[in-house]
Amino acid sequence: MIFLRYILYPIVPIYYLVTWLRNKLYDLGVKKSISHKIPVICVGNLSVGGTGKTPMIEYLIHLLKDDYLVATLSRGYKRKTKGFQLANKDATAESIGDEPFQFYNKFKKNILVAVDADRNNGIKQLQLIDNLPGVILLDDAFQHRKVKAGFNILLTTYNNPYFKDIVLPTGNLREPRNGSKRANIIMVTKCPKDLSDAEKNIILQKINPETNQHVFFSSISYSNSVISSNTNKPIDDLNNFTLVTGIANASPLVSFLKEKGLKFDHLNFKDHHEFSEQDILELNKRDLIVTTEKDFMRLKQYESLRDKLFYLPISTVINDEVKINKLIKDFLKTKL
Repeated sequence: MIFLRYILYPIVPIYYLVTWLRNKLYDLGVKKSISHKIPVICVGNLSVGGTGKTPMIEYLIHLLKDDYLVATLSRGYKRKTKGFQLANKDATAESIGDEPFQFYNKFKKNILVAVDADRNNGIKQLQLIDNLPGVILLDDAFQHRKVKAGFNILLTTYNNPYFKDIVLPTGNLREPRNGSKRANIIMVTKCPKDLSDAEKNIILQKINPETNQHVFFSSISYSNSVISSNTNKPIDDLNNFTLVTGIANASPLVSFLKEKGLKFDHLNFKDHHEFSEQDILELNKRDLIVTTEKDFMRLKQYESLRDKLFYLPISTVINDEVKINKLIKDFLKTKL
C-alpha cells in the first residue's frame, strides 16, 4: 500500500490543483456557502484517518448541553439509510452510523442527533422540528464548504500533523495545508500528557497561526473501568482478553493497555469495519473482549457477545480548558 502511494506521486499536483481551485472558488464567492440562523460549529480535519473528532464533539456536548439544546449533524458514514434521519428509540448503528449512534446512546436525553450527507438540507430539517436546537455541531465537515459554519475547529494529531504532510494520494491531506487558515481553533490532538512547553512552542511555530487563530493541545484520557451492557469492570482486573478495534489508529490504545501490564491479543480491523457473520463466529470463541466505544455500538446487537463484550471509554483533556470554553461560549453569545 505504501509503495502504491509513492507510485501515485505524479497525481499529487493534480489533486492539489483541483482542491486548491475548489477552495478558491468558495473564497471568491463563485461557489456559494450558505449561512444559517442557528449557530453552527464545525469540527473537522485536513487529513484522512482518526484525529479525535468524536471525543471533541463529545467535549462540546458536555460543555454546551446544560445551556443550549445541542444537535449533532453527521453524514452517517456506512449507514444503510439515505437522506435525513433524526435518531429515535429505533435507531441503530446501521440506520444512522456508529459514531452518531454513540452520541445518541450517551446523550439522548439532552441532545438531538441527526445524519444527512447534504449538511445544508440536514440543518434545514433540524430547523423544521418543534424542539428547535440552539446550536448545531457539524461532525467531520471541514471540507463541506456548501455550509458556512460560524466557528471552525480543526484537529491534527501530534504524531502526524498536517504541516508535515502532503495531499492525497501519496500523503493523507484532503486539501492543501493552507486550508487550515479557515479554522478559528487548531487543536493538536493525541499529545503525550507530559508534552513540554518547549515542544509546544516548536509546534506552534510550525503551525504559524493567523492573528485570529488559537492553538490548543489535547491528550486522550482513558477510563479506569471498562463497561458492558450490564456491568462494569476495573481495567486492572482484566487478564488474557481480546482487544478488538475497527478504528483509524489503534496504536495509542494498544500502548496504554501494554503500559498497564495487561495481557491480550489484538484483532485489528480497518476503520468503520462491518463485522461479518464469520467475524462474530470468531469472537464467540473468545472469553473476554474489550473494544472501543465506537466498535461497541456495532457489536452490542449480538446477544452471544453480551456477557463478554466491554468497551473502554475515552475523553479529551485540553491544555487550557478555560480559554477554549470561553472562545466557544463567546461565539454563541454573539449569535443568539
